[in-house]
Amino acid sequence: MAATTTTAASVSAAGAGGTGAEDRVLATAQQIVKSLNNAPKDVRDDMLLIFSSFDNRLSNIKTVMTDQNDALLARLEAAETVIHRWDGGNDSSRHSSSSSGNHHRCSSFSLSFDESPEEATEFLSAVDEIISLLEDLSSENKPDMVDRADSALQMAMSQLEDEFRRILIRNTVPLDAERLYGSMRRVSLSFADGDVVEDFENFGLVADGEGSGNGSRRRLFHERGGSIGCDLWVDLINPTAVEDLKEIAERMIRAGYEKECVQVYSAVRREALDECLAILDVEKLSIEEVQKIDWKSMDEKMKKWIQAVKIAVRVLLAGEKKLCEEIFSGSESSGEVCFNETTKSCVMQLLNFGEAVAIGRRSSEKLFRILDMYDALANVVQCLEAMVSDDFVCREARGVLEALGDAARGTFVEFESNVRNETSKKPTANGEVHPMIRYVMNYMKLIVDYAATLESLLEKDELDGLSRDDSTEESSPLAKRMLRLMTSLESNLEEKSKLYEDGAFRYVFLMNNIYYVVQKVKDS
Repeated sequence: MAATTTTAASVSAAGAGGTGAEDRVLATAQQIVKSLNNAPKDVRDDMLLIFSSFDNRLSNIKTVMTDQNDALLARLEAAETVIHRWDGGNDSSRHSSSSSGNHHRCSSFSLSFDESPEEATEFLSAVDEIISLLEDLSSENKPDMVDRADSALQMAMSQLEDEFRRILIRNTVPLDAERLYGSMRRVSLSFADGDVVEDFENFGLVADGEGSGNGSRRRLFHERGGSIGCDLWVDLINPTAVEDLKEIAERMIRAGYEKECVQVYSAVRREALDECLAILDVEKLSIEEVQKIDWKSMDEKMKKWIQAVKIAVRVLLAGEKKLCEEIFSGSESSGEVCFNETTKSCVMQLLNFGEAVAIGRRSSEKLFRILDMYDALANVVQCLEAMVSDDFVCREARGVLEALGDAARGTFVEFESNVRNETSKKPTANGEVHPMIRYVMNYMKLIVDYAATLESLLEKDELDGLSRDDSTEESSPLAKRMLRLMTSLESNLEEKSKLYEDGAFRYVFLMNNIYYVVQKVKDS
């Protein structure tokens, strides 16, 4: 009773301000009653009775509060009517709402933002109203009304989730691979002098039974992957649908359905990216499957991978990043999670193939394609790290890049070993240029085109067995390796010249082969 007297005194003091204080007195009383929301009903009624008997200015407080309750109920019913109208008749999969009041299903239609934009706007307004109501009811003791609002919100979120998925799927733009390939600037490397070489079996040029047999002749040709211009851009989703997706995402996040929104977006866009990789002819292969592929098929897959890595990071991931930033502009964390979840599978599929190549069997014919793969990944890895915040994916990308570098170094060492240890015993007719010399010199011409990459990869390698005299001390790592190759080649020629019983042919052989080497060096 002492507390009641104190409260009444507070109200009396609030009204002591004279003219214009009535509204403040009434507001104070209402606030006091609201503070008792969690108290038993009889306590609230007693407080209302005390206020009414204490001062005639407070006699209408119960009426005012009843009017406020009616206003909240009217807002709820109006929002429910709109939401039920678009329930789509899926009661079995929805949370049923309370049967009290006048709320009921008016019809049974499926919400469609593109076909019914005005109705969609009305629906979003109803969702906003429900969210606002729940915020207002958080300080009220109206559990029945809160349950109804929650039920209506769940129904609305289910509709928005379905529409979010439908808009994403319906507005996905198929990847135009031909346009992307057409925009890539290609660099083709071959030999301007039209030199034709015999496939040299000992160096693995004819591998795994491929080719037309010993002595087949063909032009050495190597095509490096094209580069993508910085201005290349494609729409992954119809731009007209982005605003609708943004509106839905904002409501779902505000309503506490962020997880559901992210899951729907990631699932749909992840599948779309998988389809993009399929269009780019990138298959899902295990490491074991990659190891079993013959070289001719492997070479084609490596070329496609090189193009796909550039397109995936520069075009697809960049586009996905922009989409996530636009659609989830109201929640940076949601956009980041969406992007990481959407792109992880695509990136890992590419990295897994790169890892399989890196740990595969070393053979000299793979060197330039591995270097192409290394360059392709090296050129996009920083861009990838700038977009992807998933530490695991970034570490994997760096790990595969390092593994490809190791594979390139190992393959180069394998080539050096092949030159040094080549032991064919059949002399060429009439002292002609030996196939090994043709192969090695043309191989070395291609090495020059990759000088920058090889220099960076060979910097830390020790040059075992190479004399560190004044003539090589200031040379680059690649120059030292090339000198060692030439030294091995010269020694091998000396040994092969001994296969001729006729001393004259021995010198003719040396003359022809050394002349060929000199001309190749001059033309390079």
